[in-house]
Amino acid sequence: MALTAKKKLFADAVIRGKSNRDAAIEAGYSAATASAAGSRLVKDPAVSEYLKKCREATKAPEVEATSSSFDIGRALQYSDPRSFLLATMNDPLTEDKLRVDAAKALMPFMHQKLGEGGKKDAKDEAAKKAASKFGALQPPLRLVNRG
Repeated sequence: MALTAKKKLFADAVIRGKSNRDAAIEAGYSAATASAAGSRLVKDPAVSEYLKKCREATKAPEVEATSSSFDIGRALQYSDPRSFLLATMNDPLTEDKLRVDAAKALMPFMHQKLGEGGKKDAKDEAAKKAASKFGALQPPLRLVNRG
């Protein structure tokens, strides 16, 4: 399985020194099942690999962990929220969850919902369809023979 956002939150809490139970609660798991969830998550291959990489990164000082955080300086460059969301969505250095959220927020700007438009628009559209099928045809052309 892949490393989901909840699993990443759990692993980050474990790295900060929390117990498995406390890390699971902090990641958003139920307090009633946090002990079992913490035990299960520590054994998860994706989580254990992430923990291993993070622990190796802290041992080696020359290797810096890349942290993609929200940059307010970049955000203030844009006066239009739509252009900011587009830039965030297309930025490969931004965290994947933020990119997906930006794409979700952009959907109403790019595509109209199927139900939007109202009753009048639906009636007009239906009338246009009917008119194109059964509308009056042009009369035939008359040739005048002057001769």
